Amino acid sequence: MSVTFSQTLVLYSSNPPHTCLPKPSLFPSTSTLQLSPTFYRNGSNSLSRRNNRFQFHANSTDSDDELGTRQAAAVSNPSSTSLLSFLCPLLKLFSGGDPSQERNFTLEVATSSLSTLARFPWGSRSLSNNSDSQDVTTLDPPMHLQLFEFEACPFCRRVREAMTELDLSAEVYPCPKGSIRHRELVNRSGGKEQFPFLIDPNTGISMYESGEIVRYLFQQYGKGRKPSPGLLESTLLTGWMPTIFRAGRGMTLWERANVEPPPEKMELYSYENNPYARIVREALCELELPYILQNVGEGSLRLKLLVDASGSKEPGLA
Repeated sequence: MSVTFSQTLVLYSSNPPHTCLPKPSLFPSTSTLQLSPTFYRNGSNSLSRRNNRFQFHANSTDSDDELGTRQAAAVSNPSSTSLLSFLCPLLKLFSGGDPSQERNFTLEVATSSLSTLARFPWGSRSLSNNSDSQDVTTLDPPMHLQLFEFEACPFCRRVREAMTELDLSAEVYPCPKGSIRHRELVNRSGGKEQFPFLIDPNTGISMYESGEIVRYLFQQYGKGRKPSPGLLESTLLTGWMPTIFRAGRGMTLWERANVEPPPEKMELYSYENNPYARIVREALCELELPYILQNVGEGSLRLKLLVDASGSKEPGLA
């Protein structure tokens, strides 16, 4: 499989991935995957333990509108699963079948660019670029966050957008439909196959529900700062647009994907709303290839590291 960005080409094969960037030694090595207890939210600003599981309690002083948004988010993922189950075969019909076949590059970029426009306000810049950036924690925690997700899921997209804003890197474990590895890990850890699923080995917290994950990330790594206006509320309105525009790419495991995981994770330097990076993430998901996501949104503190490693600010795969 070979991948480049400014003129994105994705080829599926049994050959090892082509390296587009020299692998830098500036980032922490991949941490060992450890599964943690599952956390749930129940209305106050604390942690509790019940029946051998923890509960994460969000701040209860928010406005009624925010609480209503949280209640809507809490029930959105089960319905999204049903909708995705309906959309999956339909979108696959329009996606052109075998993803390893040659694609129309102009059409690929056009549909991915439309997806970017649909989510234009979110997932493109780091909050470290703001004048009050001292309020945002932009350095990574000691151990990588671990995100289990799949590219076509709008609620997983919401979490990746938040990570771009917070300038956080993470280990990403794609969980496409038909997954042969990562979905089982989620089922063993949390008791059900629901996505996104976050594990934070720095705090021992693991949790479902995209809205809760976003609020946790901002509370833990954004010094209590709230997500950008509309980030949570917009998912039900425009979060589905990239899934539809991209005809369900990044939703289903490629039937000839290698059963064995690679010996070492690749590193993807990108930001969520980059149209070229989206096409590459789709391929990584369909091949169920885990990778380290290094967010380099506008204003990211990692941009200098990216330039030092590659000589360019263009996102790329190492």
